[in-house]
Amino acid sequence: MEYITAGGSMQGKTAVIGGGNWGSALAALAAHSSKEVVVYALEDEVVKSINNSHENAVFMKGIQLPENIVAKPFSEIENIEAERVIWTVPTQFSGRTAKQYAKALKGKKILIATKGIEIDTGDLMIHVLEREFEGGFAVISGPSFAKEVAQKMPTAVSIAAKDEEDAKWWQSLLSTSYFRCYYSSDMIGVEVGGAIKNVMAIATGISDGLGFGHNARAGLITRGLTEMARLGMSLGGKSETFMGLSGMGDLVLTCTGDLSRNRQAGLKIASGMTLDEVTASTNNVAEGVYTTKAAYLLAKRLGVETPIINEVYEILYNNKKPLDSVTDLMRRPLKSESI
Repeated sequence: MEYITAGGSMQGKTAVIGGGNWGSALAALAAHSSKEVVVYALEDEVVKSINNSHENAVFMKGIQLPENIVAKPFSEIENIEAERVIWTVPTQFSGRTAKQYAKALKGKKILIATKGIEIDTGDLMIHVLEREFEGGFAVISGPSFAKEVAQKMPTAVSIAAKDEEDAKWWQSLLSTSYFRCYYSSDMIGVEVGGAIKNVMAIATGISDGLGFGHNARAGLITRGLTEMARLGMSLGGKSETFMGLSGMGDLVLTCTGDLSRNRQAGLKIASGMTLDEVTASTNNVAEGVYTTKAAYLLAKRLGVETPIINEVYEILYNNKKPLDSVTDLMRRPLKSESI
């Protein structure tokens, strides 16, 4: 079996830290052009499932993974051999994981595939990892449900890095006949888009669950894009990034696609479930639940106006009735349409 990248060069080992559905999908992509892909998983069941049956039966049941993927427990990160690492650890656990394995990861090339903002610090994932160890960092984001990627359905995403050649290397590694990567230099914009779209997906899920129809959904997506760009640009992101795959593209997908865990969380909230009940109802993390709090606190700290984010926060964390939030959003002072 040959492992050739879109750029035509064969690669050695690639590591994926995090054995969830997105980690599995990215491992399958990397397996096309790597001799071996090692998935480091926190769950023993994931390690056993991948090694014994070439399937992640915990998070992606029914999808066969390439035979050149092997799994190891997190403790084995101490002995990591791959120089290129894909990071899919959930946002709120990324800091402690990076700190624990900083010595082993120092100097590696890291592709950050986690989408979120750390609650305690307001840091994006690039800053969370940078504070724990030195390395060459890149970010991947865009409209990409893990299940559809694993099923080899056509998908396009963005990869951003400070070093253009680094972004192009990851682009070459992961691009296939069904997965197309574009490169960018705007790491901040790509990260913010990937994080905030999850909050907006909860909002549209709530709206749809309340039966408010397509007009309301389109309004939320459009004004949600404004809030995303406003917050991202305040952090140094570029306005054009939010019009692209990691901004508008991912926002539309996550707000409208029923495979979205965040949209499903919003639908459950609209049905009357509590946040604790929603969280307990799935073994996959709905990152938007945590990102809502992080984005709310960050926007307050920066003095950025984010009315939709604020209302989602009030619903999730202060038990505000969704109908009251709708009323308050619609009765805000009238203004011009602008970022």
